[in-house]
Amino acid sequence: MDITALILVIIGAVNWGCIGLFGFDLVGALFGGQGAVISRIIFTVVGIAGLWAISFFFKHRMAARSNG
Repeated sequence: MDITALILVIIGAVNWGCIGLFGFDLVGALFGGQGAVISRIIFTVVGIAGLWAISFFFKHRMAARSNG
């Protein structure tokens, strides 16, 4: 699950980079625009993956504590 979330977060980051640098929404362009149902589903799944990725901070913190 963590790897899948990380891949989706990277996809989101690349998309935001394209928007910031070029004003181009890659996901929207590939899947029929920002308002298309599939685009909205992808945006939602990427957002959920971002929320899941927040747990990486806590896993790292717990691992550091257990290693001394």
